[in-house]
Formats: sequence, C-alpha cells, structure tokens
Amino acid sequence: MRELLQQVRVIDPVSATDRVADVLIEGGTIAAIADTIPTAPDETLVYNCQGQVLLPGLVDLYSHSGEPGFEERETLDSLSRAAAAGGFTRVAVLPDTVPAIDRPATVLWFQEQQKHLSTDGVARSRCFPWGALTVGHQGEQMTELAELATTGIVGFADSQPLQNLLLVQRVLEYARPLNQPLALWAYNLDLAGKGVMREGPDALLFGLPGISETADTSAIAALIECVAATGTPVHFMRIATARAVDLLKAGKDRGLPITASTTWLHLLLNTQAVGTYDPSLHLCPPLGTPADQAALLQAVDQGIIDAIAIDHTPHTYEDKTVAFAEAPVGAIGLELALPLLWQALVASNHWSPLTLVQALSTAPARCLGQTPPAIAPGQPTELALFAPDKTWTVEARSLQSKATNTPWLGQEIQGKIIKSWCATA
Repeated sequence: MRELLQQVRVIDPVSATDRVADVLIEGGTIAAIADTIPTAPDETLVYNCQGQVLLPGLVDLYSHSGEPGFEERETLDSLSRAAAAGGFTRVAVLPDTVPAIDRPATVLWFQEQQKHLSTDGVARSRCFPWGALTVGHQGEQMTELAELATTGIVGFADSQPLQNLLLVQRVLEYARPLNQPLALWAYNLDLAGKGVMREGPDALLFGLPGISETADTSAIAALIECVAATGTPVHFMRIATARAVDLLKAGKDRGLPITASTTWLHLLLNTQAVGTYDPSLHLCPPLGTPADQAALLQAVDQGIIDAIAIDHTPHTYEDKTVAFAEAPVGAIGLELALPLLWQALVASNHWSPLTLVQALSTAPARCLGQTPPAIAPGQPTELALFAPDKTWTVEARSLQSKATNTPWLGQEIQGKIIKSWCATA
C-alpha cells in the first residue's frame, strides 16, 4: 500500500529536521521526502496533513504489563494497542509479572505472545522484555544473567530498588562483560518509610506523611560510587528531585558511563497537585516540589537527564478506589503523555518540538542500545502522525488500555495521535 502525506510538519531529531514536506510511504518504507511530491503512483492514498506533525515512533524505556499474572489490569495486547495509540512504537516491559521475567522460559513465552497478537488492522507497538536482575524481582538473589543475556531481552532491570549494596556491586561486576543495557532504580525504602508524598509544606498542608529527598539522593550517591568502582554503564531510572539532578551532573562531569530518565508525570506535575487526593497521583518516587519539577525540566532540556519514560502502571478501578495513602502506586500514561507534554512544553514555547521528541524517541532508543527511529528515505515506516489541535475526552471507551487510573479521567485534552506505523521487525 502507498500513502502520501501532503504538507505535514516533519520533526526528526536524528537529522535535526523540523520542516513542512510531502512524505511518500510505500511497502513499509519511507520512499521519498520532498517539499512537494506533485505526482503519486496509482492507487496511492493521499492525505492532506496541514496542521499535523509527523514524528519518528516514540520509545518507552519502562512500563508495566499485567500479563502474565494480572490480566485484569492489562494484557500484552491492550498494552501494545495503548502504546501505538499514543505514538509509541516500542515499549520495554518491566519484569514484575507473575511469573517474573527472570528465566529463559518466561522470555520465550513473552516473545511467543508477541507473535500471536491479533492481526485485526489495529496498530500495535512492539514490546520488548527487560530481564529481571533478581529472582522473582525480589531483590535477594541474582538471576542467571549470562543465560538471560542470550534470550533476546532488551536489557536487565528490576521493578523495585535493590536495597543490598553488596548485591548491587556484584550485579555490576557480573553484568559488565555481558554488554547489555542495565537499568537501576536508586531509592532507599528504609528512608522512605511509610511516606506517601514528598516531604515539605504541601505534605504538612495536606496532612500526608512525607518522604525526604534523601530516600532518593543517598541511594543515587551510593550507586554512582558503585559505577565509578566497576566501570559498568548504568541507566538511572525515575529521577525525581533537584538534588538528584545535581548528583547526576557531577557523575557525568566525572566521565562516568551513566544515563538517566525521569517520568512524564514528574515533569508535568508537582506536590501541589496532590491536594486533589486523587489516588492516581500516589506515585513512587512521589511527585517533587515545584523546585524539583523546574530542575527536572531544565535537566531534560540540557541533556543531564537523557530521556522521558512513561512508567505506565495499570491498576483496576477497584484497586485505585481507596484512600490516597492506601492506593497502589502508579498511573497509566502511554496514550496521554505526548499530547499533555506537547501542550505544556511545546505549545507554551518552553521547549522546542525537537527537544521533546528527542527525549521521547531518539534518546530512549539509544539508552536501550537500539537504533532510533528516523524519518528519512529508505527508513522503515516507524512513525506517528500527531494532530496537536485535536481535542478528545479521556474515558474508558476512548482508551485502548484496559486501565483508567489517570488524574485526567473524564477531562478533555488537546492533541491526538491520528495514526501509528509500527515496524514488524
């Protein structure tokens, strides 16, 4: 099938392109890009794309699947559909399933499930499994890393922060020769205690137990020293505070092999939003103060934080229909992140479009050791067509995800993916 996208705004960080052009797609490949393509081959579907934006497929560093184990929350099929509906053509799935993705048989099952997803014409993202660092992702016993490394995992990660620093050191030593991406969440659960939001004036005002930033920073500082000692490249997940940004910058200035990501919600919101007591805003790490939020935004813009992750965490309605402090942590976001970030940061001229797309596509792919999606002749059609002015209401029937745990449920938002082209290999 041939498709001609006429006068679409092409944004591609790989080539630093931001221009209006015609784009011809043919047989799963970008056939041509030009200011105008006056004649198209017979039987070409022609679309007037004025006011729309063509992006390389977005790449999510880490999100959660309910399947296997909690299919009532999310299946691999609904996860891949939700990702494509949000412009994400690749999603790296954390290993906290039941059973965990901690042995070759589970990885093989995951890969087989991907092959057998329905071919009903609905776009589906490719999902790649992270291999668990510890058995059952329980943080106690290291998995057979060398064996897992041969199975086609996207890299190694645990869904929970490792609390045993000796185990962290051993993981870094064993993982180094395997040359696989390694993602760690540096967070001290003892220091977090029973807190449910970031410590400070807002926590006092809302009457909720606070979590000191030292829960983040002490663990990040220790992990940076472990990286310095072993030389093993590490991706720092879920950066959430201004002081954490300072530590990352210092580590990068030392030449340490580290990359980092924050989540989209930590860029959009801060502790003031918790005043709604919406259980979907019970996150871990918690939303930062306004100063933390400003530091994170600046860090992404400056490249200190390399990428934005979605950390899509589906829960059932019953799971989240409880008091804020009792709700399980996490919110969905694959279908919402791009339009909300675009409106908050690009439409407001706070960031350039290239900065946002770089952090959602090119940089995450490179953190995973993958070739980034690109918009150029000869490249596969791994693309997303975005209408920044299109409005829609966030409802269960308008979402591809099975879950609805988002603070934007029932609200009208601006910006919508019109179509995603997901490469099959």
